[in-house]
Amino acid sequence: MKRLMPFAAAVMVMTGIASAGSMELRHAGPAADEEAEKREIARVVSSVIGWAKDKDLDLFFGSIANDEDYISVTPGKRVVKRFEDVKQSVPFWMSPDFKYVRHELKDLEITFARGGQVAWFYCVLDDINTYKGEPASWENARWTGVVEKRDGKWIVVSQHFSFASDK
Repeated sequence: MKRLMPFAAAVMVMTGIASAGSMELRHAGPAADEEAEKREIARVVSSVIGWAKDKDLDLFFGSIANDEDYISVTPGKRVVKRFEDVKQSVPFWMSPDFKYVRHELKDLEITFARGGQVAWFYCVLDDINTYKGEPASWENARWTGVVEKRDGKWIVVSQHFSFASDK
């Protein structure tokens, strides 16, 4: 058993699990992985709005759940309860009358569930657009949602937009 200890220590040092000066465990790998996952989730969340810049429906549809699990609640009356309902708005978005101006996610926070395959997010959204030359924007909208990793890819499965009532 004594002979294996130096070998185990060498393997741990070579693989980055321990430093050369000690047998202390480091957790740089998982923390770095979590940051990479957060960056990918941020990209996907941004794509849910940003697809409109180039009217890239493939980008949008690839960012949300394409099934019965998808739900989107907006400040308006309509609640989109599945992917098939999303398609009803495509003619409006693809109309030359609808023009993307810009979007910004402010104060984006992402939290992972213990299993690591689900996370939730919060941010303040500016979604600036025009329709027939008139403003059609959401400014300082509160946006919360749930993302799930399916087949190695993060997608939005649930989202809710609201405005503070005290503003």
